[in-house]
Amino acid sequence: MVAALVCLSATACMNDWDDETPVNLPPYGNNALAPTHVVSIKTLKEHFKDVVNADTFKLIEDERQIIARVTGNDLGGNIYKQLILQDNTGAIVISLNQGGINGFLAEGTQVLIDLKGLWIGGYGKMPTLGQPYTSATNGRTSIGRMQKDIFNKHFKILSYPLENAVEPIEFDSKMDMEEHCGKLVTIKGVTFTAANGTATMADENNVIGGATNRHVAINGQSGSPAVYIRTSTYADFAAMVMPYDKMNKRALPCTITGIANRYRDDWQILIRKSSDIVVEK
Repeated sequence: MVAALVCLSATACMNDWDDETPVNLPPYGNNALAPTHVVSIKTLKEHFKDVVNADTFKLIEDERQIIARVTGNDLGGNIYKQLILQDNTGAIVISLNQGGINGFLAEGTQVLIDLKGLWIGGYGKMPTLGQPYTSATNGRTSIGRMQKDIFNKHFKILSYPLENAVEPIEFDSKMDMEEHCGKLVTIKGVTFTAANGTATMADENNVIGGATNRHVAINGQSGSPAVYIRTSTYADFAAMVMPYDKMNKRALPCTITGIANRYRDDWQILIRKSSDIVVEK
């Protein structure tokens, strides 16, 4: 008994997870899972760094788990069939063939993910958990969406949503992509270079992969690497006009909060909902 108590105490301290498991266990996920082999997201990403950077994929065959909070889902329609998770070391994407994710994994929910038997890979060098997928168009196999029944066996809700559970970090376009990609960020002094008083966040005539990339300047600087705000044509705010001062004919500076996704060597910021854009006074 003493040994068991010591082991439990050591695990809780090492993993820094909230012991707030709901009294009435949720009807989602695998409630039989327990945090026994927890590693940080940073450690996970470092171990599979070569796989991710080569945009290939690999099966996770050893006992590994992560504990993290949900920072992004399909709430606003801009993050499509993806779940973004973050702990205090890093972030990762789960590509999931399921809709309505926000209904059971809202922002701030803490989850345990059992990684053994899942696939990890890079999509444009963005670390992603999913399944291999072969394109019918070009025959290329890459990391794609895992089926929901598989995911259901590999996650457990540890605690209910906690508001502001993950504080966004201040974004810098030159910060290390491998370390910070996928994190929740806030960017100040953002202006849309294509803003003209009528241009919208998404434009059906300017679509790549179902979304529009809007180039932005930060504090008047459009440096390298490039920074884009990526908006799906199905996002709730797709038709929102980019902030613009018609009287003075200038783009209005904004503060934007979102997921700092990467695609190869560019930043693609994913806004989660319209309130993530605030026009600065």
